Amino acid sequence: MKNISDNPACADLYRRVIEHVNVIYPNTDTDKLVVDLVSAMKLDTNCQQPVPFTNLWDEKDVVVITYGDSLKRVGERPLVTLGNFLDDELKGIVSGVHILPFFPYSSDEGFSVIDYLAVNGPLGTWQDISDIASRYRLMSDLVINHCSSKSRWFENYQRGEAPGKGYFLEADPQDDLTQVVRPRTSPLLRKTETNKGARYLWCTFSHDQVDLDFKNTEVLLEFVRIIRFYIEKGVNIFRFDAIAFLWKEPGTRCINLPQTHELIRLLRTLIEYCDPTVMIITETNIPNHENLTYFGNANEAHSIYNFSLPPLLLNAMVTGNCKHLKTWMMTMPPARNGTTYLNFIASHDGIGLRPAEGLLTEVETKELISTMEQFGGRTSWRTLADGREQAYEINISLFDAMQGTVSGGTDQWQMERFLCAHAIMLALEGIPAFYIHSLFGTKNDNSLFSDTGQNRAINRHKWDADELNICLGDSSSHYAQVFNGLKKLIKIRSRQPAFHPNATQFTLQLGEHVFAFWRQSIDRDQSIFALYNVSDVEQIIALSDLNLIDMDKWVDLITGKPIMDLREKVKLSPYQVLWISNLPCTEIDEVTVK
Repeated sequence: MKNISDNPACADLYRRVIEHVNVIYPNTDTDKLVVDLVSAMKLDTNCQQPVPFTNLWDEKDVVVITYGDSLKRVGERPLVTLGNFLDDELKGIVSGVHILPFFPYSSDEGFSVIDYLAVNGPLGTWQDISDIASRYRLMSDLVINHCSSKSRWFENYQRGEAPGKGYFLEADPQDDLTQVVRPRTSPLLRKTETNKGARYLWCTFSHDQVDLDFKNTEVLLEFVRIIRFYIEKGVNIFRFDAIAFLWKEPGTRCINLPQTHELIRLLRTLIEYCDPTVMIITETNIPNHENLTYFGNANEAHSIYNFSLPPLLLNAMVTGNCKHLKTWMMTMPPARNGTTYLNFIASHDGIGLRPAEGLLTEVETKELISTMEQFGGRTSWRTLADGREQAYEINISLFDAMQGTVSGGTDQWQMERFLCAHAIMLALEGIPAFYIHSLFGTKNDNSLFSDTGQNRAINRHKWDADELNICLGDSSSHYAQVFNGLKKLIKIRSRQPAFHPNATQFTLQLGEHVFAFWRQSIDRDQSIFALYNVSDVEQIIALSDLNLIDMDKWVDLITGKPIMDLREKVKLSPYQVLWISNLPCTEIDEVTVK
């Protein structure tokens, strides 16, 4: 092999890349492709040696998810507005920010990328992006499965010119595509005129989002160069969008194929030899057992979205019954060192229902959908292999989703229910991620939905930053109450070693109305018993049912109140939260946020 550096790390890099390439591209000139990949990543002579199973996070890590223009101010670039808001209101509260696709696009709110190397002009500049990245861990989407039909690549493909020639996945309408898993109802193939005549192109999501063909190594090299460029601009976390669909083979389900997993391993290898602090998160909105495979052997994603959490937690909060949430959590494997879950309960997309398959019954799912529609939500659908349509996701603001229960409709417990749900997310094993609209308790944007006709628009409100500041400054507004309540919980969490993303977690059995679990710090010094009444009825819990060690001093971290008698019973009001910790009394004032 040519160009192997005397640097041992670089030599190791070449060895590993060769192994990946031989699996994915067995009929390719291995030596040339490996040299090209290493060169595209600018690692010819300058490699860092990653340390396996290293945790790149701790209990202080909290992520906020936002569009670049979720906050806007007249006369100011939205990315500047966002950066100022983060500094003014969330500095020391959140450690990272996921700015959803900030590139020029043609549809799907950024996920139909026209130019991967440019910032969308109406949002700001690369300098604005780098400025935010200098103060927060920046997560960027790598929209890797497809790109826009308005892109230069696609126009060149039609003309038979580079770059773009051979970049898109062609199919024969006669191919066996009966098993293909789809997240949409639109036809899979798009007929397209090219300089060689009509071709049928694969479109997993929409006809404006044309799937790229990773069997062509030039496509892979393009994305390796893009990844390196993003790292140079300050990106520290990559979100691999729709990665499960990346590799297709007619006659298969065309999802989660072995080549997809190996491609993630290859990109992981290149990234970590460039910068071992950079994380990969895979976005795989699929059933839970499939989602878990993207950890690999701690050699694929550093983190996976905990996609089953949103529908199961929502179901628990509106039914008052946590049995399904509890059953699911008991089956979840603890993440190995070097891996962790990304916990979220709301996002720019809806509440996915595929991750609840096999966890909620069909009747329960229909009941949940019906309730959310009563609360102003919408339902999006996908087409099954047999042509039937199945509910894919619920589109609703999370604050409005919490306005009542399945059995009783709207009630007076919306705020308590909403905060309780987030307190659960904050305490679970993994890194918590807050959709920016959840931080404020933003309600359904019915006007934006009507204007766009897009179900997802209902939860994509764009705030006037000055109007938002007025709302947050009014202590009587629910916006301020949500914002301050969540900030208090985050501050408490960030000081607890037992809330480290990889700290021990054990599910407790306290009935169907009290969701409860135990966390223990990695050094075993701190234990936290997290108790949540997920119902609208008071619950009574005997402390003797917990494993509170008599020699320790115990305190509720949220109120700061010590627990004096371990034999007493505690009353949990509707949706009340207890975080019972054995911190020494001298530390109580430090962790309690007034």
